[in-house]
Amino acid sequence: MENGKPRSCAPLFGGRDIKNIGKFYINGQWVPPTGSDVHALINPATEDKLYDIPMAEIADVEAAVAAAKAAFDDWSMTTPAHRLGLLRRLLVLYNDNYDEIAELMTREMGTTLAFSKSAQAWVGTAHIEAAIEALEKLEWSEMRGTTQIGYEPIGVCALITPWNWPMNQLVVKAVPCLAAGCTMVAKPSEYSPLSSIRFAELVEEAGFPAGVYNHITGHGHIAGEALAAHKDVDMISITGSTRAGVAVAKTAADTVKRVAQELGGKSPNIICMDADLEKAVTEGVDACFINVGQACRSPTRMLVPAAKMAQAKAIAKAAAEAHSVGDPMTDVSLGPVVNEKQFNHIQSLIQAGIDEGATLVTGGVGRPDGLNKGYYIRPTVFADVTNDMTIAQEEVFGPVLAIIGYDTEEEAIAIANDTVYGLSGYIQTPDLEKARNMARRLRVGSIWINNADWEATAPFGGFKQSGNGREHGEWGLHDYLEIKAIAGYTG
Repeated sequence: MENGKPRSCAPLFGGRDIKNIGKFYINGQWVPPTGSDVHALINPATEDKLYDIPMAEIADVEAAVAAAKAAFDDWSMTTPAHRLGLLRRLLVLYNDNYDEIAELMTREMGTTLAFSKSAQAWVGTAHIEAAIEALEKLEWSEMRGTTQIGYEPIGVCALITPWNWPMNQLVVKAVPCLAAGCTMVAKPSEYSPLSSIRFAELVEEAGFPAGVYNHITGHGHIAGEALAAHKDVDMISITGSTRAGVAVAKTAADTVKRVAQELGGKSPNIICMDADLEKAVTEGVDACFINVGQACRSPTRMLVPAAKMAQAKAIAKAAAEAHSVGDPMTDVSLGPVVNEKQFNHIQSLIQAGIDEGATLVTGGVGRPDGLNKGYYIRPTVFADVTNDMTIAQEEVFGPVLAIIGYDTEEEAIAIANDTVYGLSGYIQTPDLEKARNMARRLRVGSIWINNADWEATAPFGGFKQSGNGREHGEWGLHDYLEIKAIAGYTG
């Protein structure tokens, strides 16, 4: 900080700086942090510093939770029609500022500008629309005999979101939370705070009452832990690593609050013997590399018939090498990964793949040729991988694909399920009945047959160590509702 203001390298969108970059949004006001701790936000494409981001102290958390608690009684009693009006206003504002939000995500976490506009910003629109639709359709009560069964907002919610899909992960929590009549403290990642600050400004502009939506940034072991432990927080929703989810759940247990988790994944992509191999492998590589591989549902384990391994290697090599890497503000396929820590983690896992004897088809350690600065990863494909190798079991979170051979579809299903994760799965075959049967046997929360389109109204969440609870559409709305039974309601 300099003279009480955040230090910045350069203005961002359209030459306009973000006026609230060094503040928290608490109780309807943009306020300075109570402490001096900051996180240096680095542009991953250039390694230049963009801003010093304030890190919340316990006092900031207390203030934000207190504001949310004070606002809850009035906000929870508003009508669905009133909340719908504010949400529709928020949707208009979000779409009016769409290009700015997209560019902010490119600057803060490196996703290409084209992908920010076509996907990263678009999912924000999709989730607001899905929450509005869910609220419009929700039946808030029903009668069972003389007993009324009704839904009510759960209370004060803490929302902890990651950096890889900044608007997707924030909006998919915050908007259903608003729709349900809850109040909240949002703690987005310090690695992608810019778009989240802009979103908080839009919530304010839309006219939501003071204290309903509060925004802070902070370290997980300080602000995140304080939110998870707080006696006045009724629910915590976290998207992040399995390690972070476990830590939050343990801390939250003492106050018996609801915990919703969307965590890690190591998703299998089963390419059946009767699939179009060229199409399936090419699309599988492209899906793995979406958002530079920084997606929890990425199909990072490609299972192919062992008899077709040689063909699959050649196809995957060509598909991977077709991805250009470079400045995300230009016309390239892939930008950098989010930060130096993630860059080093991915490099270590690529080296582990080499050391453990997997066949390096293309890519490898180091930056792509011609890129000497920035957190750029070489698009990497390993083949002849066995499911006990590190690259088959650990979530890489980068553009790294592991191709595993199998002899029978029974074996493929066993390999697919041989992981602590259970977020997503993919099946490629023209035989739809076979695909449906295989889908029922995969222990995952979401399955895409023949690369079907993603839908914002479909539930999303995982089995096993990929978390619990479901987000998106009506399922996301129900996450923030409690059920109350009132016997004798009819007298």
